[in-house]
Amino acid sequence: MPNAPRFCPHCTQALARGVPAGDTHERLYCACGYIHYVNPKIIAGCIIEREGKYLLCQRAIPPRPGTWTLPAGFMEAGETTEDAALREVWEETGVRAEIVSPYSIFSVPKISEVYIIFRAMTVEETGEYGPETLSYRFFEPDEIPWDDIYYPAIRQILERYILERQAGVYGMYMGNDDTGKVHFMR
Repeated sequence: MPNAPRFCPHCTQALARGVPAGDTHERLYCACGYIHYVNPKIIAGCIIEREGKYLLCQRAIPPRPGTWTLPAGFMEAGETTEDAALREVWEETGVRAEIVSPYSIFSVPKISEVYIIFRAMTVEETGEYGPETLSYRFFEPDEIPWDDIYYPAIRQILERYILERQAGVYGMYMGNDDTGKVHFMR
């Protein structure tokens, strides 16, 4: 476990590795009852379409600066997934948005992340964005820099969304990168 603690934060004893009593997974734990849980990170973001164009932002930070993605990022403690998605859109693009509906939940177990993507619409565009972004732009589908989209899950979600937008029918999807299997729900 990278960055795992060696000592209990409650009693300062050394942590043991094993399956704590009453648990089902190997974890770090202490005789005092403390258990160190390592849980997945949640990434929340939005697909924002305006007049047939889709909002993408160009990454300014590692990993892979210069690549493009949907505006999305890590959820903070105390936020709802909707609040996190709208905050990330604002920070990365300077666009204020309003959520229309949930669209996709995509698990990436190899890196312990879960993506929650919403459909949203633009309320205000300020032209200002934060330091994590080199640029942002609304792209026509045939202008999207598909080969420069960093996250495969994001590319898959955006491709499916554009096809649905053209058909005028939207679903709700769940999937993961281990099997590539996507489940459609209505």
